[in-house]
Amino acid sequence: MTAEEPYLVQPASGVYAYVQPDGGWCLNNAGFVSDGGRTLLIDTAATERRALALREAVVAAGVPLPRTVVNTHHHGDHTYGNGVFAAEALILAHDNARTEQLAAGHQLEMIWPTTDFGAIEITPPDLTYNDRTTLHLGGTEVQVIHPGVAHTTGDSIVWLPGQRTVFTGDLVFAEGTPFLAMGSLAGSLRALELLRSLGAETVVPGHGPLTDPSAYEATERYLRYVAELAREGRQKGLTPLEVAREADLGEFGAWRESERLVANLHRAYAELADEPEGAPLNILAVLQDMTVMNGGTPILCHA
Repeated sequence: MTAEEPYLVQPASGVYAYVQPDGGWCLNNAGFVSDGGRTLLIDTAATERRALALREAVVAAGVPLPRTVVNTHHHGDHTYGNGVFAAEALILAHDNARTEQLAAGHQLEMIWPTTDFGAIEITPPDLTYNDRTTLHLGGTEVQVIHPGVAHTTGDSIVWLPGQRTVFTGDLVFAEGTPFLAMGSLAGSLRALELLRSLGAETVVPGHGPLTDPSAYEATERYLRYVAELAREGRQKGLTPLEVAREADLGEFGAWRESERLVANLHRAYAELADEPEGAPLNILAVLQDMTVMNGGTPILCHA
């Protein structure tokens, strides 16, 4: 196995995390839970090829193909592969995730036109929920919980209380920079409180290696750092880009996708201006600022 190949981790009996290194743009994590008779899949992948590899990994683990797919949010790296599983599976997500996925359409192809995403058919959830819902695979309880506006307006946490394992979606990026452009800074802080309250032992982040609840503390430190930068920068009349270019990232400088700082500052500025949490930003302007932060090179899809 090379470092670039996806790999499976089994944190508990019948629970599998599917990790795609390096966890950068478009390299998300997925996972599946099975009682041997039925399987539930958590998220898919950004390209047809990667979604087919995920399907092969489920088969190789000796469990049935999923009859249910839970999408933790609408972003294409977590949902583009839905079509690979849709013939056998019902797709579940939050109400807003369905709306957002349909509105986004083939957004990843527009951002990364040279990436080979394969034959992607946008496949939104068949079933949506509002606050929380619970699924049962034999004796395994799977709680799907909406934390409110956080990474997006339609996030889901997948919590396995019997196995003390939580799939956070992109509420947590292990060794990577959070991304708030389509969500909320204040809401992300509230989501971390919710995650803490669950008492998980194993944390499967949306990107990056498996971790534990210490990831919540690191994420919170970063979010509070962004909030303080935004407060000071706005008082000085600086733009988010000016603040980001002057910022000393400190401990966060080693995290992947540090250019996301400017996107997060755009969100923090919007909230300081009393914009509703999750209100749409000018994503084109955000992407342009991230390109500047990335040394003038457009952000790269790693898939």
